[in-house]
Amino acid sequence: MKRGKNMLQVLVAASLMAGILSGCSPAGDKSASGEPVAAVQSTKSGDSESVDVYVFIAASLKNTMDKVKESYESGHPGVTIIYNADSSGTLQKQIEEGAQCDVFFSAAPKQMNALKDGGFVEDGSDTSLLMNRIVLIKPKGEKTAVTGFDNITAASSLALAGEDVPVGQYARKLFTNMGILDQVMKMEINEGTNVTAVLTAVAEGSNEVGVVYATDAASMADKVEIIAEADKAKIDPAVYPVGLIKDQEASEDQKKAAAEFKEYLTQDESVMKLFTDAGFSKYTQ
Repeated sequence: MKRGKNMLQVLVAASLMAGILSGCSPAGDKSASGEPVAAVQSTKSGDSESVDVYVFIAASLKNTMDKVKESYESGHPGVTIIYNADSSGTLQKQIEEGAQCDVFFSAAPKQMNALKDGGFVEDGSDTSLLMNRIVLIKPKGEKTAVTGFDNITAASSLALAGEDVPVGQYARKLFTNMGILDQVMKMEINEGTNVTAVLTAVAEGSNEVGVVYATDAASMADKVEIIAEADKAKIDPAVYPVGLIKDQEASEDQKKAAAEFKEYLTQDESVMKLFTDAGFSKYTQ
């Protein structure tokens, strides 16, 4: 009888201990498969189905960056690249106002430098990557008296990006250096919110001429044609920097994925080939 009572106490104690362990397993406990419980949870968290990386890109980069996204995601099935494409000035304001962004790819240093001064860019993470050229375009097959930037005012109307848009800033600087800014600004101007809007206005025939990047003209070669390229002595090429933004909402996995994507953009030769095929050139000092 005493032996049976002792056996009952052992069984009760074992049952209570099992309940405690099932409710709160310490790191050293084993799962049914024999794996440490904590290790299984950590692996599951690290291999999440998708890590979203928010990338803000200048509108002129959109076509090429779509190809970059496709290539990158095919080789990184755990990462989803989410783009926000617009003028660099608009993107800068959105970042300053708290929009979630992990990587910023600007069409000019001005917006990147402003964000650096404001403490939004990870220290030392910005890289000047690409260059682009400023060109004057017209609808394909249409006649115009304009033969270059020198007589741009001969056009009945001009599609020009706003002054907070990099291509609009480059154009105004070009006109200033040529000494014709006042005359140009007296023209009938259709002010676009970004370079894509300017390109579309000319392609649709809404304006006789417009100022865009060479890569934009190339992307719609069936609808627009280049009249002239800006004189390099009058305006420097457009420079495109890319950098990491301090995303307060990002998880550690997301920050790591963002850094890896930025490295891919700046280091992978296949990416640079996509850009050069589109008409960009690699940045050189």
